[in-house]
Amino acid sequence: MPLMSPVVEKLVRPTVLAVLLAWERWESGVDCELLSEEARTDPYEVYRRLRSADPVHRMRTIDAWALTRYRDVEGVLRDHERFSNVDRFFQETIPLSLLELDPPEHTRLRSLVSKAFTPKAVAMLHGRIQKITDERLDAVAGESRFDLVATLGYPLPVTVIAEMLGVPPSDLDLFKGWSDAVALSVNALLTADQIRAAKLAASEIHAYFETIIEERRRQPREELVSALLAAEEEGDRLTRDEMLAVLLLILVAGNETTRNLIGNGMLALLRHPDQLQRLREDPTLLDPAVDELLRYDSPVQFSDRTVRQDMEIGGKRVRTGQRVVAMIGAANRDPERFDDPDTLDIGRGEKSHLSFGRGIHYCLGASLAVLEARIAFATLLHRFPSITLAAEPRYRDGVALRGVEQLWIEVERA
Repeated sequence: MPLMSPVVEKLVRPTVLAVLLAWERWESGVDCELLSEEARTDPYEVYRRLRSADPVHRMRTIDAWALTRYRDVEGVLRDHERFSNVDRFFQETIPLSLLELDPPEHTRLRSLVSKAFTPKAVAMLHGRIQKITDERLDAVAGESRFDLVATLGYPLPVTVIAEMLGVPPSDLDLFKGWSDAVALSVNALLTADQIRAAKLAASEIHAYFETIIEERRRQPREELVSALLAAEEEGDRLTRDEMLAVLLLILVAGNETTRNLIGNGMLALLRHPDQLQRLREDPTLLDPAVDELLRYDSPVQFSDRTVRQDMEIGGKRVRTGQRVVAMIGAANRDPERFDDPDTLDIGRGEKSHLSFGRGIHYCLGASLAVLEARIAFATLLHRFPSITLAAEPRYRDGVALRGVEQLWIEVERA
């Protein structure tokens, strides 16, 4: 939707959306309405209707095809040759990112950045992640009720990433506003104010990191920025713009996925006390539990691509240049792929969820997110023999990155 004044946009936007959703219903008998409060709280009923009635659904609100079946979503995520990751709107809002590149540029940048996220590099962070987790929970030692997102869900991943980047702890509070604004920009149907906020946040992050980069050129340290400045792959280095884009991505993606995983995962366990108790009684279920929590309520719900050639998907003719939205949250609940998919089963033992993507764009920091979540859940269960939901959660704005803004819990201490 083009930029317009906030007053005009507020008056026009609901009417336009209502007309477009009516058009969808007329064409297919179902619409993809995900902006309502009900859908934002629980989008899975919308996914179920789409998958049942129109699994390859033309979304008139954003002029794209919504895919809700596992086989279609996985196929798109794996096939970078027929489905491009380049999104011109996103690049105009938030400059160049690994998320928005195709080979060979993507291959070159990823090979340079991936050195910081090897299994060995991530494993070395275990002790520090545990220490941060303990310190954050020590800070609420005298409280029986606290917000898990503010206490641990946000501070843990952003502190880990900031330390990897060599950022001063005093600057961490700056990152939350920046991260929230940039993360919201991956959603469709942004308001003019949201677009402006995302662009401003990106420019402020770039300005901040330009200062850091210049400092590291003069005095390298043992952290990621210095490593990226020194990294070479077949004589190649990151350009200034590439460096800034990569640092922005690491900051935002490294924070958002884990924050949502901890919040969504704990909420799912609290709403399924039998599974929470099962995990308490058998800590060996921690690894499959994290995979199941990722499947059950994925931190990343969508990933869109641009079609490179005319093709047919599920009996629908999709044209070159059109967009397809791979609905990861829907695919992870597809009954053709998962038995009883709407049931949380921490012993399911399925590693085939799509929450970290597939193919060349598989999440670079997946192992770090899983490690942080494992330590967070294990520490919470060890410290608190009783954890209950103290208030209904409030979900964050946007639907592409799904997570709770607040998660108030009541605890008893060991």
